[in-house]
Amino acid sequence: MPLYNHLKEYRAKLGVNQQQMGALVGTSRQTISQIERGDYSPSVTLALKIAKVCGVHVEDIFEYVEDGEL
Repeated sequence: MPLYNHLKEYRAKLGVNQQQMGALVGTSRQTISQIERGDYSPSVTLALKIAKVCGVHVEDIFEYVEDGEL
């Protein structure tokens, strides 16, 4: 999957666990876990909410990389 993220690092900076992050952005702990593992790509709305809670731009957390760019 070409969407990479740094959600775990930003969540740690906030000092919140997956359950708390989920509550802050209106989703479940399981969804946060899946995003962090790279098993789930969030909707644009959810990505924007996560970035807003973290106080950064979406591009700071989520990175799209074309196949072969790594």
